[in-house]
Amino acid sequence: MIIFGIKGYLHQLAILTLVCGQCGNPAAHALRKRVMKFTLFFVPLFPVSTKYATQCTFCGAEQRVTEEQARQLQAQAAGQGHGRHPQQQPYGP
Repeated sequence: MIIFGIKGYLHQLAILTLVCGQCGNPAAHALRKRVMKFTLFFVPLFPVSTKYATQCTFCGAEQRVTEEQARQLQAQAAGQGHGRHPQQQPYGP
């Protein structure tokens, strides 16, 4: 008997201050990476899919982003953490 499946892993990459596209409030947004991995006998072997998203801490709205956008947002968050004045940028539809 072979036991296999898929397991999800959620990684929080950064916290940013953005203007939410859903509620319009300038609020903290969590930048998250979700990785689904194929498992064999409960051992994760290789990633099947990777998705990135931001989630507004005010209203809970989640917005999917591309890997490139996630890298840019992560770089922006690193810049905010090094003493620069945080800039609010509109994000969403």
